[in-house]
Amino acid sequence: MSLDWIYYAISWILLRWHQVWDAIGVPEGVVLGTNWSWILAIIFLVVTVRVILFPVFVKQIKSQRAMQALQPQVKALQEKHKGDRETLQKEMMELYRKEKANPLMGCLPMFLQIPVFLGLFHVLRRLNPDKPLDKKTLYGWTVDQFDSASIAKLFTAPIAGKFGSSPEELAALGADGTTVKIMAGILVLVMMGTTYLTSRQMILKTGWAEDPQQRMIQRLMLYGIPASLLISGAIFPIGVIIYWVTNNMFTLAQQQWVLRKFPPPPSAKSSTTGTRGPVQPAKSGGLFGRGKSAPSAATPPAATKVAAPKPGAKPTSQKKGQPANQKGQSTGQKAQPANQKGQPANQKGQAAGQKKGQPANQKGRPAKRQG
Repeated sequence: MSLDWIYYAISWILLRWHQVWDAIGVPEGVVLGTNWSWILAIIFLVVTVRVILFPVFVKQIKSQRAMQALQPQVKALQEKHKGDRETLQKEMMELYRKEKANPLMGCLPMFLQIPVFLGLFHVLRRLNPDKPLDKKTLYGWTVDQFDSASIAKLFTAPIAGKFGSSPEELAALGADGTTVKIMAGILVLVMMGTTYLTSRQMILKTGWAEDPQQRMIQRLMLYGIPASLLISGAIFPIGVIIYWVTNNMFTLAQQQWVLRKFPPPPSAKSSTTGTRGPVQPAKSGGLFGRGKSAPSAATPPAATKVAAPKPGAKPTSQKKGQPANQKGQSTGQKAQPANQKGQPANQKGQAAGQKKGQPANQKGRPAKRQG
């Protein structure tokens, strides 16, 4: 199957954006070692593709929410068919079919961007001022546009150069090998880092899947793809790496917006966060525990020993407004009675240590009731 239609489409978008920046007044020449009109054309190629794929991205989020809603049923199937992997897979496929959930929907936006990536890779790899005229005018390019893109640079490194460029390729581009390797190496590391962050951002927001297949896909996207870029990045032209890094930055911003707009359900997050579930309650429980333990620590005045007054000493009157009888404990008194004969210390609203049944509040006032 010919991929010429992809090459034409990518070339058309790239060239239209280059014309837009020329019309706006972005200089065609080198500024700070960079041909900004071509760099901006690549960046806005990403914007164009991502705007087109935005509905697919929303479907990806909805599919992930549906998969999360099925996690309790998936877990029940795993418990039911423990040790019988074949039956488990059959039952889960039946569950997905019945509920119209697609486990592969989470990877669909990435799969749809692969043709765009391959198209840009093919177009930029062809950039070479020494190409014959009939090769320069392929896919809707003019000779002037082709020659201008062939010498376009990012901080003196040509966008058609790559980390693994041969001396002959570098000579044709008029580039310094050391500069190309440094710039390409930095961009490859940035590409790996941003690829990892895009996957990590989604997993932290939605949690690890209970389904083994989904979990395997998550691990592949989180660790496998960034690791593979360390090797494959050596063959990518600098312009393609610019596209990839820009695409990752766009994905980070878009995911942050979508995840705030459509947050995962709390039940799904708690069921998929793995070890974070038990840790979180323990932490919050500890905080609430401290809040509750403070009052209980302040209630034990009954445990404190108070010396009894000497025989014949005058009883100590209670503070105004405090009840004489409070759960069997006398509060606000400096001493407890020691000279009453067989009479309990606190009985029927009398204060402890009062003389001959005198009320707790002197001057004829009865002791206030509780509550």
